[in-house]
Amino acid sequence: MPDYQAPLRDLRFVMDEMLDYPAHYARLSGGEDASPNLVGAILEEGARFAREVLLPLNQSGDREGCLLEGGEVKAPKGFKAAYAQYVEGGWPSLAAEPEHGGQGLPHSLAMVLNEMVCATNLAWGMYPGLSHGAADALRHHGTDEQKATYLTRLVEGTWTGTMCLTEPHCGTDLGLIKTRAVPNDDGSYTVTGTKIFISAGEHDLAENIVHLVLAKLPDAPEGSKGISLFVVPKFLPTDAGEPGERNGVVCGSLEHKMGIHGNATCVMNFDASKGYLVGAPNKGLACMFTMMNAARIGVGIQGLGLTEASFQNALAYARDRLQMRALSGAKSPEKAADPIIVHPDVRRMLLTQKAFAEGGRMLVLYTAQMIDTVEHGADAAEKERAETLLGLLTPIVKAFLTEVGFEATNEGVQVFGGHGYIQEWGMEQLVRDARITRLYEGTTGIQALDLLGRKVLMSQGETLKAFTKEVHKFCRAEEGNSDLAEFVRPLAKLNQEWGEMTMAIGMKAMNDREEVGAASVDYLMYAGYVTLSYLFARAAKQACLALAEGTDEPAFYRAKLDTARFFYQRLVPRTRAHKAAIEAGAEPLMAISAEDFGLGFEI
Repeated sequence: MPDYQAPLRDLRFVMDEMLDYPAHYARLSGGEDASPNLVGAILEEGARFAREVLLPLNQSGDREGCLLEGGEVKAPKGFKAAYAQYVEGGWPSLAAEPEHGGQGLPHSLAMVLNEMVCATNLAWGMYPGLSHGAADALRHHGTDEQKATYLTRLVEGTWTGTMCLTEPHCGTDLGLIKTRAVPNDDGSYTVTGTKIFISAGEHDLAENIVHLVLAKLPDAPEGSKGISLFVVPKFLPTDAGEPGERNGVVCGSLEHKMGIHGNATCVMNFDASKGYLVGAPNKGLACMFTMMNAARIGVGIQGLGLTEASFQNALAYARDRLQMRALSGAKSPEKAADPIIVHPDVRRMLLTQKAFAEGGRMLVLYTAQMIDTVEHGADAAEKERAETLLGLLTPIVKAFLTEVGFEATNEGVQVFGGHGYIQEWGMEQLVRDARITRLYEGTTGIQALDLLGRKVLMSQGETLKAFTKEVHKFCRAEEGNSDLAEFVRPLAKLNQEWGEMTMAIGMKAMNDREEVGAASVDYLMYAGYVTLSYLFARAAKQACLALAEGTDEPAFYRAKLDTARFFYQRLVPRTRAHKAAIEAGAEPLMAISAEDFGLGFEI
């Protein structure tokens, strides 16, 4: 069975040393409760829960899967008991508002816990995963009655939430949805339709399931402007707030999936079910975006967690597995062969995983600061800046970390060789689980269009400038620091090039809008490498300071510098290929004829 140790030392480095979380928490309204002692205790206990409770259920849950009988779903053995421990420990309420039963701690702490959960049992983590987003959507857009009925239960975890968007005939293009909501005399709505790919849509872990459903009113405008949001519970709450009569919503079938077998991915049939409007009519998509943005970042954290899990196990295997001798001569002459970690290509794979795990963690925690500031910041200007940065970073977190997460888990299998392909080692499960992260909550292509089209070009580059100015200031401040020259100089060039390349895409798009779609994915990946370059440069600065001050952990800080060098020298060059692809433009993609595709019709 794969093992996992929460990377607590690396978390403390990023949080306390690099990003100065103690000072960050001190600036938040109510952040004084997040004392170093409390944060440390949360990290330690979260690590214990993930390793001792969730990890042992990961492989068994994958093999067993979920069982559907008569519309009721049973999760794999042990999942329900683990969820009960999760609720009893107060984990669901960690970052929720005290007025709704939450502990009022910063969202960043919940995000740290989420990494540990995703690394040890992604399928289990998806059951409570969307509840936080559902609670946020109701907190921001629900009526007082809806908050009183649903919010406290979602916060405490006794009820869970879902997000019901996709239908059999439409995924991203939500303007095509057919689910209908007809108003009733009592103020409720009769919701009828079918939703697919609903994570944790039906299960036996919680007392009730609260579905947030996109549907159209009878007089709704066409397209996405006519979408409304409804809360549709599995059991209709009684006047006392307890689960009552069964609503007309049932799981019609379970999807047979490549991975995340332990989570119930459901086809949900809403058969004249009773629902209640959330927010204003025809404004449902705006309400749902509160939940969707949280889910996007959550999926990016899934990519990070799987990267870390794969890296840890690949590293342990590479230290023990004996194969061949090092090309430069035996490194373990007393053994029959050298451990494979001595071989350059194995080191390439391990360091790629390590760089993406550490870089991804820095990106998530950097983004987490923005979320904390938006939610609890006391300074209006800081909140506005954080919101702008969050808009830019969200698609990068989601898409870049899942793309490189899939790469990293594949490299983990490769380190194991033939054993990686065998189920017992658990490495192939990580690959299968990681593959979905590039798809749900918006594919990489959709995130890329959001980043380049909506966030950057539609803002005339102002959103991007908010970030590149920060990078520029860092480079200017450190340009005389000889210890950082190997990082700062290439970073400054990349940062300038990013802006120039963006302007060039915008100019080409004025004549042909297809240029945006043609450039978008390469643009997002380029953005991801530059963003991580900035964060690795900051990490390198902190490592140099610690070494200069005579730290008692020199090996840790030297490893930080070595990983940063590997990232800059072996991974940052990938930006050259992405830039070249962007500059090739739309013509190579769009010029091919229907005849050449063998389609028999025009495209």
